[in-house]
Amino acid sequence: MLYTSKENNKIKYIKKLNYKKYRDEFNEFFIEGEHLVEEAYKNGVLKELLLEKNSNFNLNITTNYATNSILKYISSLDNPSSVIGICNKIKEKKIGEKILILDNIQDPGNLGTIIRSAVAFNIDTIVLSFNCVDIYNPKVLRATQGMIFNINIIQKNIKEFILELKEEGYKIYGTKVNGGNSLKNVEKPEKFAIIMGNEGRGVSSEILNLCSDYIYIDMNSKCESLNVAIATSIILYELDK
Repeated sequence: MLYTSKENNKIKYIKKLNYKKYRDEFNEFFIEGEHLVEEAYKNGVLKELLLEKNSNFNLNITTNYATNSILKYISSLDNPSSVIGICNKIKEKKIGEKILILDNIQDPGNLGTIIRSAVAFNIDTIVLSFNCVDIYNPKVLRATQGMIFNINIIQKNIKEFILELKEEGYKIYGTKVNGGNSLKNVEKPEKFAIIMGNEGRGVSSEILNLCSDYIYIDMNSKCESLNVAIATSIILYELDK
């Protein structure tokens, strides 16, 4: 089918997926660009394709077409892709032994970068607090470069979740410049969770008090802090066996 009108119910439906309210209501989201669509397809969450009129993208899945003006209407980009994929939200899996807990991460680019690093350094599950930015935010999705489809991501009351992990024998690491251990010297247990916090305020004191141990990254004294995505990437690299 070729869609040519903004008033079409299907187009109105896809447009709504730009907003978290409707992504939650419909349990779906959409992605833009060939690479993201290919990753979604490989991981079994791609539901259907919407392509620009007269273009071709050879996947064995339900495919419809739209004019360039319709794609611009739907897209969150200034220059929309000719390939849009409508996806089912990703199902939760077992949490595994290597956990990354994120406390109130707000920047979509940071969250997307953290997700990529978590995949790169073999984290099993990312756990988001309820006040984190939505993982299906279009900017988050683009920043993950498709890695969102390759890792388990869940949302929890992280205080309760940390207490459960401690009962199950997980080592809980928080970041603290004063009173922590150098990342270079930290032990690498089989089961651990590392907690990273908000861009401006870090990990909340309530959550930090639940940690088993604290770590910091050795760096030049002229630099007071690192971007949370960069800091997370360094820590995950060092904790990867």
